[in-house]
Amino acid sequence: MTASISYEFFPPRSLDASFRLWDTIGALKHTDPAFVSVTYGAGGTTRKLTHDAVEAIGKHTGLPVAAHLTCVDASREETLDIAQRYADAGVTQIVALRGDPAKGDQGFQPRKDGFQSSVQLIDALARIGRFDLTVGAYPDTHPDAASPQANIDWLKRKIDAGATRAITQFFFEADTFFRFRDACAKAGITAPILPGILPIQSWAGTKRFAERCQTPIPAALANAFDTAERDNRSSLLAAVVCTELCTALLEGGVDHLHFYTLNAPGITRDVVHALGLAPDLSLEKVA
Repeated sequence: MTASISYEFFPPRSLDASFRLWDTIGALKHTDPAFVSVTYGAGGTTRKLTHDAVEAIGKHTGLPVAAHLTCVDASREETLDIAQRYADAGVTQIVALRGDPAKGDQGFQPRKDGFQSSVQLIDALARIGRFDLTVGAYPDTHPDAASPQANIDWLKRKIDAGATRAITQFFFEADTFFRFRDACAKAGITAPILPGILPIQSWAGTKRFAERCQTPIPAALANAFDTAERDNRSSLLAAVVCTELCTALLEGGVDHLHFYTLNAPGITRDVVHALGLAPDLSLEKVA
């Protein structure tokens, strides 16, 4: 099996978090990712931190970096100014998202002078002509979508507005992705759809995240982690579960895996090596 890989990081909010980010990048850089991305905090709370992290990663690692950009709590002018500054710094890959509301806010509330949706943001960025645009996709249907079909239709609008590809929200079963991929193809979506993979660093945290995103948790998986946690073997189970999910995706024709690292490299690194997707650094070239 051959496939390309990419990673998502989040920007650090403290000195300790900064060390953790750079340790994660150092542990994964040798796996030769096609690109890495840096998230934007809910409510736009990490706007400057994201910008700084994106520029630092690009400058000091040479890795292709994609910057997340959202519609939350910013005017059109402010948002496009951020995008132009990325382009001027040589960062032309943008993950364009509507964005999550700030903590405590009841749903997405667009500013009157801001972009009203991700489609508007994508269209504006595409018209600039300097960006390669990636968007979000939701195999288990976005919580704000009126129906599964509306979920697919909205993704098609984003692709038609100028996006090159989509990365999915995490999911737990390969069949979830395959059903979504087939539905997208039936709707006329031809852009690549990259599965987003969440290595389970913390089962409690993953359950909270899944509940917030309305991502169904298979009963067998929940039972397995409950047992593994009692036996202090959850990390081993997480690596096995993630490897099995990725293997099923690759066998089903997927040619790119995008990992949500949560700035912790261990399980992701182990899975990438187990899949044979990382270069074998033990094989030195003989001059």
